[in-house]
Amino acid sequence: MDPVQQRFGYGAQAQSAALFDEGLRQHMLRVYNYMGAGLVITGLVAFIVGSTPALYVPIFSSPLKWVVMLAPLAFVFFFSFKIQTMSASAAQMTFWAFCAVMGLSLASVFLVFTGTSIARTFFIAATMFGTTSLYGYVTKRDLSKFGSFLIMGLIGVIIASIVNIFLGSTALQFAISVIGIAVFVGLTAWDTQNIKEQYAENIDQESQQKMAVFGALSLYLNFVNIFQLLLNFTGERE
Repeated sequence: MDPVQQRFGYGAQAQSAALFDEGLRQHMLRVYNYMGAGLVITGLVAFIVGSTPALYVPIFSSPLKWVVMLAPLAFVFFFSFKIQTMSASAAQMTFWAFCAVMGLSLASVFLVFTGTSIARTFFIAATMFGTTSLYGYVTKRDLSKFGSFLIMGLIGVIIASIVNIFLGSTALQFAISVIGIAVFVGLTAWDTQNIKEQYAENIDQESQQKMAVFGALSLYLNFVNIFQLLLNFTGERE
């Protein structure tokens, strides 16, 4: 190959790589921005409901509390099955609605734990999440082989949590919290790497937008679960 052609060839490749990296960076920022905005919505709804007796008494002193507790799970299933057929705007609106409903579900933490311990746990969870997500983004190690084990662990945690609703075992709750934190920390790294690898510069803007929303949902769920499980260790009860 002619040296001039070779030089221009490498130059074009370098420019293409730079454009891809910039697009990927913007995509990841969009994912984290959606997630952050979702957490703000959840936090505001949880705080307002948890500090307003006229709102939390009718909810948590009646069977309505089960609807509020199970509604986020219904949203997740709906999102998972419908994301491919939704428009990007519909996906965003569904995500915001989900975050608000999750806020209703989490309002109970303001009734059980002190504000100081909630804030402390939030910053601990944020540090754990941020560190692990950064690792998932920068590592060259293929984390996909851990995916099946993490999903199995997640299923085990869900089943054990449902069983413990009826048993009320402190020892089982402790084990669920320890294993659950490990599982969701691992899922944070795994999901971050998946979001990064699924990005493709040549797909249309609409699809990229939906990918960003769904990626934000995955990371949001990991963070919220880490936060809730950590409260069992660091939370100080009212």
